[in-house]
Amino acid sequence: MDKFWLKSYPKGVPAEIDSTQFRSIVHLMEESFRKYASRNAAVCMDKFMTYGELDAMSRKLGAWLQGTGLKKGARVAIMMPNVLQYPVAIAAILRAGYTVVNVNPLYTARELEHQLNDSGSEAIIILENFATTLEHVIGKTKVKHVVVASMGELLGTLKGALVNFVVRNVKKLVPAYSLPNARRFNAVVAEGAKLSLQPVELGHNDVAFLQYTGGTTGVSKGATLVHRNVIANVIQSEAWMQPVLNKEPKVEQLIIICALPLYHIFALTACCLLGIRNGALNVLIPNPRDIGGLVKELGKYRFNMLPAVNTLYNGLLNHPDFDKLDFSGLKVSNGGGMAVQRAVAERWVKVTGCPIAEGYGLSETSPAATCNPADVDHYTGNIGLPFPSTDIAILDDDGNPVPLGQPGEIAIRGPQVMAGYWNRPDETAKVMTPDGFFKSGDIGIMDENGYTTIVDRKKDMILVSGFNVYPNEIEGVIAMHPGVLECACVGVPDANSGEAVKLYVVRKDPALTAEELLDYCKEQFTAYKKPKYIEFREDLPKTNVGKILRRELRDEKKVA
Repeated sequence: MDKFWLKSYPKGVPAEIDSTQFRSIVHLMEESFRKYASRNAAVCMDKFMTYGELDAMSRKLGAWLQGTGLKKGARVAIMMPNVLQYPVAIAAILRAGYTVVNVNPLYTARELEHQLNDSGSEAIIILENFATTLEHVIGKTKVKHVVVASMGELLGTLKGALVNFVVRNVKKLVPAYSLPNARRFNAVVAEGAKLSLQPVELGHNDVAFLQYTGGTTGVSKGATLVHRNVIANVIQSEAWMQPVLNKEPKVEQLIIICALPLYHIFALTACCLLGIRNGALNVLIPNPRDIGGLVKELGKYRFNMLPAVNTLYNGLLNHPDFDKLDFSGLKVSNGGGMAVQRAVAERWVKVTGCPIAEGYGLSETSPAATCNPADVDHYTGNIGLPFPSTDIAILDDDGNPVPLGQPGEIAIRGPQVMAGYWNRPDETAKVMTPDGFFKSGDIGIMDENGYTTIVDRKKDMILVSGFNVYPNEIEGVIAMHPGVLECACVGVPDANSGEAVKLYVVRKDPALTAEELLDYCKEQFTAYKKPKYIEFREDLPKTNVGKILRRELRDEKKVA
């Protein structure tokens, strides 16, 4: 394949990476544990954990897991927000030779049951706040071992007790639950201290993570990420950042703000694992929806990296204290998960001085497949160039490449592409081409320099009188209106045009009217693209990562 995009690569970024330098993610982690033992690896609620402590605690937890009799390759679920136990659990599960199944802690009982059964999970490490959900379904799953963590237990004796008291008794965030055979996190770590972690021979093709995907598009499926996939994406991401990390002033230890949840592939790779690889400090934010609390945390650190989705960037910009923070250390703002809107990107660089480098990827690609150069100095409106060792093809409905400048389905080939969907060869066959490309379901256009612009998801495209309308375009323009905080647009049935555009808006200006917005749209869009209906809302349905769920808005109309 002609990698013509390499001519657009920033200086210092290699065309290829070598993921064979590590046998497994465990090999990568343990190198960092030795190299950076005295450095702080993570901090949560002002409690720091060093790489040495992360090494020791994960070794003990891993030994305990092995002591339960679980066989190599067993699936162990984690159902927690960003707390100190999370990186410990990830390292422990992988070091013990098992597969991590990341679970959204806000899942309903139905969703949790599906994921535990689909993955065949035999053990789970869960924060007590969500244990009641597990209680409802555990009898219908293969889960035999439950480890229950609390918000305070790793924060020190006095502070931990205080945090647990407030969480349980004042905020009442721990509903009553009954899991008779469950063990407490600290107790199993103490037991594991009396055991020895047995080394497990792991290779590139052993399964490291099952990342469940499809929640925004349909039935949730497990993307099977083997050790090779994730190692490759960590090294690709590291190589991509070099031009900006090598700029003066150099940073002695990277400080990464981990506000995106670690169960999501974006934070798992871009914060946790990339952080471990580089001996960085990850600032763990348990509840990023509390924007005031997040801004307060940001004020404590001269942070260097802030990976986020558009809604989080937008939320921060709209907080009155955000622009008072010190942004002098900020080198990388990674935008992903959903389209970054021009209005948000332009405000971000104005306030922080650090442009958002928008990238693109999926759970199926570990996640990053493309990114704008890390040292980009303006909003591009595109998703950048293919990562090192990555091929991007734009395909028509028959799987043939389309000419440059024409829209087609984005397909990705590279070492970060999943091994397939867990136990779903039929679903895997639908998305993989014979020559190894993963078909993303996103429609994009690549230009002559190798930059790709996403036009939209196939499923989200609206067909108005035979014309394609792409919600990203509509939402991007509407978001520029000063009276709009957030918006989403979907297609609704229409007797005359087949489908019509319906716009959902959360107002920034309470006085904003539908008429005013329609007049604005008249100036911005050709007739078939103009929203026919506008509905104002207090908020929009989102995933826990902050991605707006257009599907839920569409489904409301069907029910109605």
